[in-house]
Amino acid sequence: MTPPDSAALDSLLARPLARRPILLNYGFSGDFEDQRACSAAIRRGSKSFHLASLLLPGPTREAARALYAFCRHSDDLIDDPRSGMPALQRLRVRLDLIYAGDPAPFACDRAFARVVHDHAIAKPVVEALLDGFAMDLDGRRHATIDDVKAYATCVAASVGLMMASVMGVSDRAALARAADLGIAMQLTNIARDVGEDARNGRLYLPLDWLEEQGIDVAAFLETPHFTPALGLVVRRLLDEAARHYRLGHAGIRSLPKPCRHAIRTAALVYEAIGESIAANGYDSVNHRATTGLSTKLGLLIKARSDDRRWTATAVRDLHAGTEPVARSLVTLSGLLRESAPMQRAVKPTSDAETAVGRVTDILLRLHTDARLETLRRREAAREKAASLA
Repeated sequence: MTPPDSAALDSLLARPLARRPILLNYGFSGDFEDQRACSAAIRRGSKSFHLASLLLPGPTREAARALYAFCRHSDDLIDDPRSGMPALQRLRVRLDLIYAGDPAPFACDRAFARVVHDHAIAKPVVEALLDGFAMDLDGRRHATIDDVKAYATCVAASVGLMMASVMGVSDRAALARAADLGIAMQLTNIARDVGEDARNGRLYLPLDWLEEQGIDVAAFLETPHFTPALGLVVRRLLDEAARHYRLGHAGIRSLPKPCRHAIRTAALVYEAIGESIAANGYDSVNHRATTGLSTKLGLLIKARSDDRRWTATAVRDLHAGTEPVARSLVTLSGLLRESAPMQRAVKPTSDAETAVGRVTDILLRLHTDARLETLRRREAAREKAASLA
């Protein structure tokens, strides 16, 4: 493959955001309100990623939340049964506008436009995410584990590469490990959601693995139920995820030091979901694996240090080959990061900030969030009861 020239690379980068004159915004740029909307999206959408984002340095945290908000908003649109392919086509048009520097009037689009420009994120990496959504809309089944990982590369490794770019990573080996971590998390998602997906007519498990276990796909989708044979398929998928987690952990050591705690926390929380699936006997049809707040907090504290499980193999794992299905995106991300103007380094975090005080502050925030969520649920229950009276 001939590396693209500089002009071709430039064509894959976002143009600067066309900003409205500040006088037309009554003295405000609008950036702050966009960021607030993105922060609210991650709080509502994923407790695990919200927890991890709290550990990132300020500017990186803001960029990560904008990235998450756009991806989550897009995913929600595609999941809406009333949407279909027209929604995906609208997303593709919105992505074109984002890269032209003239985003559609959505907070997540404006915030994401700033991120892809400031951090030299290649448009094909984001397009891969939309390609994954197209697979969902097509109801595509995956014949082999490589096909499953091709899907995971689109919907998750692409996000891992975007996050690595936000953190200023340009080393190809570290980018490959970011892709591995994304694949591992998506395989965990698939293992956790087997029952829910089947009840919605979706199936992401490798068809050849199901055939080997004598599982009739049509019968399973018609009446989703757990069998020991299905448990073996789920276990095999989690074993594959474990290999990618090991590689992903090797890459965390190559991230800027202030970012490692957050990414390691996210990895450990997702690994814990896999452990919960195993504790349920690999039955993710009748049970949905979760991790409680106390487990997350324990992993948050554990994630402050390197994972000792992989110390002996870390160097070898860092330089392992790139997953074939992710190779083109990793190569492109590396080329663009290498050719991009030098970014300001992530500011090292002070000892005081990384000490117990920082973790305590996060624990207090999470406790407050949990308390408010409980109060909201109680109020909703009271309103429902009153309406039925």
